[in-house]
Formats: sequence, C-alpha cells, structure tokens
Amino acid sequence: MATDVTVVARAGTATSPRLKPLNAQFDQVLLYAVLALCALGLVMLYSASSVVAATSPRYANSAYFLERQIAATVIGLFGLVAMLKVRYLTLRRWAYPILVVILVLLVAVLFSDPRGGARRWLNLPVFALQPGELAKLSVAIYLAHSLAKKRDKVKSFSVGFLPHCCVTGLIALLILVQPDFGSAVALAVILFSMLFAAGTRLSYLLGSVLAVLPIAIWQVTSRTYRMDRIRAFLDPWTYRKEEGYQITESLLAIGSGGVSGLGLGEGRHKLFYLPEAHTDFIFSIIGEELGLIGTIAVISLFAIIVWRGLRIALNAADAFGAYLALGLTVLLAFQSIGNMAVTMSLMPTKGMTLPFISYGGSSLVVNLLAVGILLSISESRGGFLRPQQGSVR
Repeated sequence: MATDVTVVARAGTATSPRLKPLNAQFDQVLLYAVLALCALGLVMLYSASSVVAATSPRYANSAYFLERQIAATVIGLFGLVAMLKVRYLTLRRWAYPILVVILVLLVAVLFSDPRGGARRWLNLPVFALQPGELAKLSVAIYLAHSLAKKRDKVKSFSVGFLPHCCVTGLIALLILVQPDFGSAVALAVILFSMLFAAGTRLSYLLGSVLAVLPIAIWQVTSRTYRMDRIRAFLDPWTYRKEEGYQITESLLAIGSGGVSGLGLGEGRHKLFYLPEAHTDFIFSIIGEELGLIGTIAVISLFAIIVWRGLRIALNAADAFGAYLALGLTVLLAFQSIGNMAVTMSLMPTKGMTLPFISYGGSSLVVNLLAVGILLSISESRGGFLRPQQGSVR
C-alpha cells in the first residue's frame, strides 16, 4: 500500500502542477554565467553610451540608455524566474497559440512607422516591442513540440520535414520583408540544427540548403547596402572612408586595447568615431577598454553558456525538452558568435546584438526568457539525446 501511494504521489507531482517550488536542482553554472554577462553589459553599456546620450539633444541624459537597459534587465529576470518556476512542459500546450500571436505581430509591424529604413518595432505605450526577437523563441518552442510529437515520422518528407520548413519559412519571410536578414538566417540555423538532431534525412537538409541558397544570394545582391557590406568585408581598408568605416574603426578599437585595455571608461572610439558603439559594436569597446583579457573573459562566459546548454539538451528527460534546449542554445550561440565575428571582421557587417550585453530591451528580455527555459529543463534528468547502451542513434 505504501508503495502504491508513493507511485501515485510521484505521478501526480510530475503531471498535474503547473508551478513548482524553486530549488537548487537547476544548472547554477549557467545562471551565474548569464548574470555575470548582464552585470558586465550594464557597466559597458554606460561606458559606451554615456557621452552620446549626454550630448544628444534627443536624450540630454548620460544615463538614458542605462536606465532603459536596467528596466529591461529587471523585466527579463522576472521572466527568467517565471520560466524557471513554470514547468517547461507547459509550453507544449501553448506552442501553437504563441505561434499565431507572433504571426499577427509580424504582420502588424509591417504597418508601423519605419526606423532607419526598417519596420521592426511596434510602438507600445510604455516600450517598443520587436516581434522578430520573440519569433526566434516561438519557432524554437514550436519545432520542439512538433518534432517531439512526430519523432517516429521525422524521416518522412511530408510529415517530418516539409511542415516545419513551411512554418519557419513563412515567419522568416515576414521578417525578411521588414527587412531583417540576420534574424531570418537565425531562424534557418535553428531549423537546420533541430531537424538534424531529430534525425531528419541528411539528403533533405542538404537539398533545402541548395534550394534556399539562390534566394539568399538574391537577397544579398538585390540590395545595394548589402553588397557594400560584402565589399567592405573583403577589403575594409580600401573602403576606409566609405562602406568600411565602421568595421575599420572596430578593428582599431579592439587593437588599441592591447592585453589589458585602456581602462574602464577610457576608450576613445565611442566618442563619435565608432557608430552603434552601444549596440552592435559594444564588443569593440570591451576590447578597447578591457583589452585581450576582457574579450577572452566574455568569450569564455559565452562558451560556458553554450556548453551548459548542450549539456542540458543531452541530459533532458524527454524529447520536447531536449529539442527545445538545443534550439535555444543554438540561438544564443549564433547571436553571440555572429556579433563578435562581425566586430572582428570575420564576417560581413550585420545588425546583430551581443546577448545580455548590447543595448536592446526586446533582445535582452527574450534571451533571459530563453535562459529561464533552459534552467527549467536542466531540472529534468534522463539523457534523451544520449545513445542508449548497445544501440546506435
């Protein structure tokens, strides 16, 4: 009788409650790495933006960007705790409603007022919302749910491959119209990674890449500013005063930092030399003020996040958790590697924030929500993605 009661109690605890008490079973290493990046981000954001914010008639407040980033950090941390407290399996039942809401927002943003030639923000009463950031999270949740539900048919083209490509492709298309090429590529990377992990036939994946490649080339060549970025990437110093100005200033900033940096707040390139120093190119200011030591520290923290994220995916107790953890980890890895690669001229310039550090409320909140989900998944144990003894996956 005692055994029966124990089994029933465990079963009820595992399936019925939507909320769980916070405990120390989640991945604390991941949490500490993220908190360290958030703290560093606030410090470096103020250093990179204070002069611009103080001298601009539009802001006239040296702490303008810092105050908004702190507010976004608080909101994001509340979201992180909420995701940690809510069982991640609850997200499965909300996968399709979330997707529908995101589709509506992506259509609505196309009728918003443009900023810098793009329509990416919905101006709400309190803040500006960027639906493209939320789309990355919603696609990862949808793919994890669908792949877990269809994992026995994932090798089927019509069931396991085509629907996922169509849904993700539709969202990517709406994002491309804004235009936001980087976020569309991020969705493609998430899709490819999760389909590969689920066991989709390699021929389907390679075929899809070949099919999308002409579209990607057309997207680049049809926009003059994108071709300018390609030329600047291939030979930035030839276009030093034109298309290559931003990237050459970034390289000079990183190089001038040396091993130990010029000192916190002592950077010169943020003084109207390097455009977007507090957003897309904040890593350059880190290199200038904190030097090689600072950049290695930042890269190491991101490496820890990716390592712990992949570890969570491998150890997840169920298919949905494993796929979702993988998708979110790939998202964070793609954004961090992409941003740092751009600042060091390892890939063409593209507007992409550095997670947890760059200025941007929507990006910060979404990334912290993603970490909260990862922490919730880390409480489960089972090793779904690990090959079983004596079997081949």
